[in-house]
Amino acid sequence: MNIAIIGAGPAGYVAALTIARLGGNVTVIEDYEVGGTCLNWGCIPTKTMIASSDLYVKVMDLETFGLDLHGTVVPNLAKIVDRKNRVVSTFIKSIRGLLQNWGIAYRQGRGMLMGRHEIAIAGKDGTRDTIRADKIIIATGSRVAEIPAFPSDGENIITSTEALSLREIPQSLMIIGAGVIGCEFACLYRGLGANVTVVEQRPRAVSTEDHEISSLFEKELKKKKIKLLVDTTVERIERSDDGMHVFLSEGRERVAEKVLITIGRTFNSAHIGLETVGVQTGTQGEILVNEKMETNIPGIYAIGDVTGGQLLAHIASREGIVAANNCMGIENAMDYRVIPAVLFTSPEIASVGLREFEAIDKGIAYRKGYFQFRSSGKAHAMGEIAGLIKIISEISSDRILGVHIIGPHASDLIHEAALAMHAGLTTKDVASTIHAHPTLSEGIMEAADDAHGDAIHSARKEQKENITK
Repeated sequence: MNIAIIGAGPAGYVAALTIARLGGNVTVIEDYEVGGTCLNWGCIPTKTMIASSDLYVKVMDLETFGLDLHGTVVPNLAKIVDRKNRVVSTFIKSIRGLLQNWGIAYRQGRGMLMGRHEIAIAGKDGTRDTIRADKIIIATGSRVAEIPAFPSDGENIITSTEALSLREIPQSLMIIGAGVIGCEFACLYRGLGANVTVVEQRPRAVSTEDHEISSLFEKELKKKKIKLLVDTTVERIERSDDGMHVFLSEGRERVAEKVLITIGRTFNSAHIGLETVGVQTGTQGEILVNEKMETNIPGIYAIGDVTGGQLLAHIASREGIVAANNCMGIENAMDYRVIPAVLFTSPEIASVGLREFEAIDKGIAYRKGYFQFRSSGKAHAMGEIAGLIKIISEISSDRILGVHIIGPHASDLIHEAALAMHAGLTTKDVASTIHAHPTLSEGIMEAADDAHGDAIHSARKEQKENITK
């Protein structure tokens, strides 16, 4: 079986490796570099720079831990970016090595469908070639959406791509958009010392999260002296000698050295020949697929961001595995019911399953359980007591419907909840599982206990089941 994949991001290269492991012959065509947005401009570079920012914040608080610092620690953004580039380069080499070790043909260039079994490759060096394949997988991903009203100039009005390559910390930074990307960059650059303002047209920051989590996060932004302007729109941006003048709704005006646009992404589905073979797309240009990740054209699959679902690398990779199996004749379907998501803000936010407002919208009778990190011995030992764990469960079955965490290591803790939900466990199952002490994970056990009013360390005087019908 000969299979061609257009795109080598976390969807495409994972699909390629899966097919190779199953004995198929694979050709991967990539226009830029392996790893896609995740490795080159997203997950890995942002988290690498966030690690530097978080460490600097901790160093500035050493006295709290009884440590005296003799000397000065100064953040050097150029060196932080250089380290980020080294980390990215390491993983690029690793992925290329995996493709080579598994005998996967890697073609640098732009792939375009010429037929149901034919792909034209326009090489970077100007060469033109055509390959044939029994089946084709499209994994072309997404890119930063262009906002015509605020065109990026790469210097003063920037996107997340340029924000990862700045060599000097801006004295002031205005971020338009308080979603995942905007809030991660807000915490990153505030940690390094920039004055940060975030503008959001919706009523709250990270508005897709559970409302209690969002509310608590806004309080943490305030503690960090990050200015958050919600229910606010940007009308225009003008450049002046003293910086970028941002004119907001209700006649307000702010001045910043740089403006970072973090509003949305667009799908890389144009100019790849979809119309040539009749592959159907949605209203936003997303490629439409079924649960097998197959398009309306038999033998042509699409995976990752370009399909228009949640733009998460781990979803893209799982979709790659599903498509690869189906290409090789192994029945496999994508299951989106238990998908953990993480915001690498400060503090971290993580969630899986239903938000409370979604349970209400669905008319589900549910109960809630909480655990505050300020009640955790481990959190106090770490000096990170802000945040909480919230569990939502169905009253009739006690089945866990959703878990939401804001606090230290939320990105790691959420997977116990995801596993419990995947296995169909109840809050009583989690509560009766002995957790090691002192750990942050105890908080999940306590939150599960609290759903039934049984939490040992509950701050409530009279413990009652927290039920909402």
